[in-house]
Amino acid sequence: MSYLKILKLWNIILYEAKIASRKEPILFDLYNKNILQHKTLSNSLSDILSSKLSTSLVSRKNMYNIFNTIYLNNFFILKLVVKDLKAIVKRDPVVKDYLTPFLYFKGFHALESYRLSNYLWHQKNYYLSIYLQSRISNVFSVDIHPAASLGSGIMMDHATGIVIGEGVIIEDDVSILHSVTLGGTGKNHSKNRHPIIRKKVSIGAGAKILGNIEIGSQSIIGAGSVVVKNVPPYVTVAGVPAKIINRLNNKSYTFHQTDQNNFIDSLEQFQYGDGI
Repeated sequence: MSYLKILKLWNIILYEAKIASRKEPILFDLYNKNILQHKTLSNSLSDILSSKLSTSLVSRKNMYNIFNTIYLNNFFILKLVVKDLKAIVKRDPVVKDYLTPFLYFKGFHALESYRLSNYLWHQKNYYLSIYLQSRISNVFSVDIHPAASLGSGIMMDHATGIVIGEGVIIEDDVSILHSVTLGGTGKNHSKNRHPIIRKKVSIGAGAKILGNIEIGSQSIIGAGSVVVKNVPPYVTVAGVPAKIINRLNNKSYTFHQTDQNNFIDSLEQFQYGDGI
């Protein structure tokens, strides 16, 4: 993704904010302060996040300077921001513009705040990283350990109550609804105690995925499910404990040979209705 694509998205957000401020003049100051007065996407997002995460002891100005410096020096983080925002517009049926999630959605704000804390964690700035984790949890009701690994195009819909543990790996284009837990079982205290979520998985509200297990690509985890064993790709699971209730028609999807072999192997281990 080039800088021009980021600039294009920013210009769309600016345009949407101008239109919105004309239609609802009472919100002009809000749009102006958070978006219209800024020159770049990184300036605007730094201002929005710093206003939410700062306190009387850690000033908004200091937070803004830290966030904006990270964005300016790490172009790849801005690319993730754009992909996350586009994922929301593409997958959330109630979203009709970029302005709404950019300015209001706490799932988006929590995710982009995590990305900043994750960068600080890998820079061994642990104290500030953990501070941000705490503030993200308090402000957005989303608790993501800064050491967790999250790919691009992530959508956290509603987001309240999401918990993601230290060793969790989430690949690209995953959708997560509220009250989802990606954590350990309490029986394993090693670094490899958390789940791996492969590409394009959808996780329903209230689902609990626990332990050092893998959720195969494009699988769907039903709302309220408890998953404690590996889930093959291209299936739907639901229940407590989770059971396979459906699989995608392989005529509608192009399987890579490796994925297809893994899928067949998994179905040989689990018959429909057997607990996963």
